[in-house]
Amino acid sequence: MSITYRDSGVDIEEGDRLVEKIAPLARATRREEVIAGVGGFASLVTLPRGYRDPVLVSGTDGVGTKLKIAFLTGRHGTVGQDLVAMCANDVACTGAEPLFFLDYYATSKLNADEAAQVVAGIAEGCRLAGCALVGGETAELPGFYAAGEYDLAGFCVGVVERDEIVDGSKVRPGDVVVGLASSGLHSNGYSLARKVLLEHLALPLDVPDEEFGGRTLADVLLEPTRIYARHVFELRKGGIEIRAMAHITGGGLPGNVPRTLPDGVRAVIDRSAWEVPAIFRRIQKGGNVDEDEMFRTFNMGVGFTLVLPEGQVDEAIRRLGERGIEAFRIGAIEKGEGEAICAFR
Repeated sequence: MSITYRDSGVDIEEGDRLVEKIAPLARATRREEVIAGVGGFASLVTLPRGYRDPVLVSGTDGVGTKLKIAFLTGRHGTVGQDLVAMCANDVACTGAEPLFFLDYYATSKLNADEAAQVVAGIAEGCRLAGCALVGGETAELPGFYAAGEYDLAGFCVGVVERDEIVDGSKVRPGDVVVGLASSGLHSNGYSLARKVLLEHLALPLDVPDEEFGGRTLADVLLEPTRIYARHVFELRKGGIEIRAMAHITGGGLPGNVPRTLPDGVRAVIDRSAWEVPAIFRRIQKGGNVDEDEMFRTFNMGVGFTLVLPEGQVDEAIRRLGERGIEAFRIGAIEKGEGEAICAFR
């Protein structure tokens, strides 16, 4: 008896079928800088024309236990956008323009149709971020993951002029912190969210809920992470001086806003400056979660922050609104002592 690779759990033909499905999705995101993308051993991308002293910026991340909601519901079309968002938004915090993206998809048994749904979401995320999907890796690892589950990782590379890097060094007391509305939980805090909503409260995923505007809990939990990269890049191109940016992920506002602030200042955030979305209120009430714990775990409705000089705040908010991004003043930069912190009032 001859044992084949398929007998051991790896189906090469299914992998080939997935590549055929992925190729047109990647082509739809192509930028003129792409020389060679999906299909080769490596991708080739040149730098955009017009840069004087370009610096490459890279970021990598995953989707986390939000994937568990996709597994429970059989809905795989949006988690790919989450993957791109988590990487491209990080890269954008430096002032960079996202240039290209690669993904890593790993599972015990490959289902090409299901994987293609994931990659379609990745391609949509790349379109929203303005970067090209140039390749990735699909790994079939028998016995390594639970049946019907997979994991995702993403890798984004961007480019910025050396003298236009946003590093927070220009932040001064009197500057304003502007919050950009999140689309929901984004891709953080799902272990706590699942613990409260699915285990403690045992809420159904597929029943419309008035508190969520008639959407189901699955709809709310699978709402893809908003991608801010192109919007903030266009703001800067349009003359808005952004002195610092933060992607509000794990650690929330207090854990992320100080990351690009210089020593000797603090960001003071007014918790009453925006309305916290219903999903966060449901988690907090349902699990009797302390408010400080909520703000350390979730974005609480603010997915990205900008630090701007006072004189440009209203114009920046107006332009973001025109691009479909709700933004609002959430705080100010004050003089501090020692390392930068994020305080609340």
